[in-house]
Amino acid sequence: MTTVAKLIDTTLCIGCKACEVACQEWNEQEFTLGVFANTYQTLPDLAPNFWNLIKFNEEYKDGAQAWLMAKYQCMHCAEPGCLKACPSPGAIVQLPNGIVDFHQDNCIGCGYCITGCPFDVPRLSPTTKKVYKCSLCSDRVGAGLTPACIRTCPTNCLTFGARADLVQIANQRAVELKADGHKDAGVYDGPGVGGTNVIYVLKHASTPESYGLPKDPTIPWTVALWKGPLKWVANAAFIGTAVGAMLHYLKFGPKEVHGDKAD
Repeated sequence: MTTVAKLIDTTLCIGCKACEVACQEWNEQEFTLGVFANTYQTLPDLAPNFWNLIKFNEEYKDGAQAWLMAKYQCMHCAEPGCLKACPSPGAIVQLPNGIVDFHQDNCIGCGYCITGCPFDVPRLSPTTKKVYKCSLCSDRVGAGLTPACIRTCPTNCLTFGARADLVQIANQRAVELKADGHKDAGVYDGPGVGGTNVIYVLKHASTPESYGLPKDPTIPWTVALWKGPLKWVANAAFIGTAVGAMLHYLKFGPKEVHGDKAD
């Protein structure tokens, strides 16, 4: 099956937030107003009921003020840290088309997926004790439709399709930007997690943190450790304990408990 992806050309984003509204409406999320904190952002960060956020980053570049706006949501990594960290079977799945989806019915609310995500995306609901994030509208995509946010974008900042095609489009766009004098333009797709199915075109690709994106996203080593060597050590210890108990039983028999003798 073809791997699908979303391309975000940040140079075309006008911060209209139509994609935020479309996401809320399609997923029937209850909207909660944030507290004004001297920013144009709708909320300070993602939330269990808010999976898609336009980050407004005001900086000075080349002696001029610049708005480095970027749509932020689950990156749908090729090697998902959330999936690697999750101990509950079926709570997190990676579909054949590359989408990483959560099944809340199987979620135990442990929050391990949050620690495993290098993009700090999953959010634990204090109400349901379940974890939520962008599903890349897996229900719509499964029915042959594009994600809700893609359909509502008025500037063609967002594109949806086969990942291989979008990588080519992104690289070509970076070449065009460089030809227009933006020598630092490039493509961001998280090589540290095997690539992402949410791809960005950035004018300032050498400093993705200016857009609220981690510079070198990788799965925390602690996740690989406890789901790898430590897991096998724990399993071996458990089996060893069980075998030892069985051998003790076979050699000495059941333990007899004697009550106090009456005077």
